[in-house]
Amino acid sequence: MALPPGFLDELRSRTPLAALVGRRVKLVRSGRQWKGCCPFHEEKSPSFYVYDDGFHCFGCGAHGDAISFVMQTQGASFIEAVQQLAAEAGLEVPKPTPEAEAAERRRLALGEVLARAAEAYQRRLFLPEGKRALAYLRGRGLTEETIRRFGLGWSGEGRGMLIAELGRDGVTAEGLVEAGLMTRSEDGRPREFFFGRVMFPIRDRRGGVVSFGGRALGDAQPKYLNGPETGLFSKRRSLYGLDLAREAAQRGAAVVVVEGYMDVIALHQAGFSAAVAPLGTALTEDQLAALWRLSPAPILCFDGDAAGGRAAARAAELALPLLSPERTLRVAALPNGEDPDTLVRRHGAAGFQAVLDAARPLSDALFELLGEGTAPVTPEQRAGFRARLEAAAARIADRGLAGEYRRALLDRFFAARRRGNHPLGVAHQSSAPRPKPRPVASEDERARILAAILLRHIDLLRDVDEAFGSLELPPWLDRLRGAIHAYADRAGALDSRQLMNHLTEAGLAAEAARALAVVPVPLPACAAPEAMPAEAEAGWWHIYGLMYRGRLEDEVAAASRDFAERADAAAQRRLIALCAARDALRRGEQGELDA
Repeated sequence: MALPPGFLDELRSRTPLAALVGRRVKLVRSGRQWKGCCPFHEEKSPSFYVYDDGFHCFGCGAHGDAISFVMQTQGASFIEAVQQLAAEAGLEVPKPTPEAEAAERRRLALGEVLARAAEAYQRRLFLPEGKRALAYLRGRGLTEETIRRFGLGWSGEGRGMLIAELGRDGVTAEGLVEAGLMTRSEDGRPREFFFGRVMFPIRDRRGGVVSFGGRALGDAQPKYLNGPETGLFSKRRSLYGLDLAREAAQRGAAVVVVEGYMDVIALHQAGFSAAVAPLGTALTEDQLAALWRLSPAPILCFDGDAAGGRAAARAAELALPLLSPERTLRVAALPNGEDPDTLVRRHGAAGFQAVLDAARPLSDALFELLGEGTAPVTPEQRAGFRARLEAAAARIADRGLAGEYRRALLDRFFAARRRGNHPLGVAHQSSAPRPKPRPVASEDERARILAAILLRHIDLLRDVDEAFGSLELPPWLDRLRGAIHAYADRAGALDSRQLMNHLTEAGLAAEAARALAVVPVPLPACAAPEAMPAEAEAGWWHIYGLMYRGRLEDEVAAASRDFAERADAAAQRRLIALCAARDALRRGEQGELDA
């Protein structure tokens, strides 16, 4: 029976091919691949290579994927091989229902619509109407070969052009809406989603167009716009340039993660043909999984500014629980103010290769990221930094690797101390003037800071809800707390920006601004929007413990019992945050006012 390609792709992605082949073939690592003696013909010297998504024998020519390997080695039929692998991957094989067949027809139809749109956009780019867009791309240093390789195009200046052109081939407005190329206005009439933009086709791992990104020319906002989620396109699962990067990675090219469309394209043109980018958002677990299918150690190379540093920190935070001896990251630091596009244009391929050559292991980069760019000076700050290092290592699920990370991070911490330097390499200036003492926080101010942390990191509410609800608050903070709970009760996913919109609609914008004010007591670093989730959670419990020491001890005991019963990642994360707060208090740390 015919099975949806989307299901088959998911099945292949969930089947580690090296582990599957390794049941029958003794494999050894060979660079980024594995090799062994071919199971399909007699040989003494290994010529059988296993990649992330396929195998190939250079002796007899046998090749295929996980499904074909099971078929060829076990004499199984296609459906038998699929059923076996699906059972191992925890997937249910779709049944050939009329609904499934209709869904597959819709998926194929969407793909056809998007492919025709891509052709139309690129055709317009090379017509007189696309002159301004083509000049922009050439001004960014792109050759015509590169423009055509990435399928770049021009949407046209006005709305209605795409439906007029594709409608002649039978494409309907409803089909364009379903493909994310049109939207419906308030009166229900369809209108084109992209206009006045340079178009970037977004392709899946097989090279099929699944959506588009568009860059405005002029002052239109937003400057970059991605298509909406559709039956074919999920932003959190997609990587720009993945189809081309797969081919290059198999040839041994370094997999590099950058921030934008133009960064990817400029790097490919400069010879770095395994560059990819997330689609305007922070990296997700799905995207990390896709990267690790290309390489065991992809390189994160974000822009050399504060935002790029925060992006690297978020990616490291996300990756920690997923690391293994066979799966890690490296981090490359760009010069301040540079991005990959500008760097290769100014300094050529050699300049960017120097950046990649200096890429650091994640453990080294993590040390500096957790240091937040400043050297801890006081014993309290050094103790807090050490606690952050230990908490980060504890988040790694692989216990052996977690121990190695803890030792590496603390070895560097103590080595810097023995040299008489601060852990981040900044020498202590004993002659520096003493900072002015910070004001001492009252109980009401500490409660305000707890509310401020939640306003910036509302996803913490799930873990601190009961403790937050037990606080004795002044009337204005109590009103704010009630509105926060009302938002959380009706919201699906918690989002800080949507929360602020809710508070404004509820007439509590002034209370929210008062909670986030830096006077009379400055907000701590854990209340900053860019603070990592683990830091925000540990900081919340620390301040709560300053208010209710006994209650914090009770929370730690309850979290310990919960982790003993469930032992999942969420319970582990909560226990680590609580223990970090409790231990800081036991050491006498009073860092809740450190900005």
